[in-house]
Amino acid sequence: MSKVISEKYLKLQQKLHLNPNYGVASIEFAPNVKKIIEDAKLNSISDYGAGKKNLQKTLIELGLKNFEYYPYDPIFPQYGPPKEADLVCCIDVLEHVEEDFLDNILNDLKKITKKFGFFTIHSGAAGKTLEDGRNAHLIQKPPSWWLPKMCTRFEIKHLQEVPGGFILVTKFKQ
Repeated sequence: MSKVISEKYLKLQQKLHLNPNYGVASIEFAPNVKKIIEDAKLNSISDYGAGKKNLQKTLIELGLKNFEYYPYDPIFPQYGPPKEADLVCCIDVLEHVEEDFLDNILNDLKKITKKFGFFTIHSGAAGKTLEDGRNAHLIQKPPSWWLPKMCTRFEIKHLQEVPGGFILVTKFKQ
């Protein structure tokens, strides 16, 4: 696996994750994920940037049963490395990535996506700040900046604007 985060930024993110209101975006998007799983009859989810595993908790609360869940987050090494799955979710994560490591992460996402991807990306500033004073969204770019990077790795099945950013549903690309 390629390097995905610097030691300095890892420590800043660990402190930010102590905030119970940090890493909750997946709760909002869980109904979208549930629909994709049910419609496509998928069995496994890889949650890349899983944080406190809110996606898993919310999917269970929404009544989704019998699915394999593979969390990955460099902040939580106990989850282990990223694992391939039918559906790879990366919710409110990519805008937090150090730009030097973005290609490594996008390549990881491609490598573990067996069928579909569900990505949400915010394009503006976050409401939270890192301890060093930077905005928590290190990459604040419009969809036109992100799409070429995604299109080289995935087939875009759905693009939808949402407040503050956009949703991408992708399909595995050879």
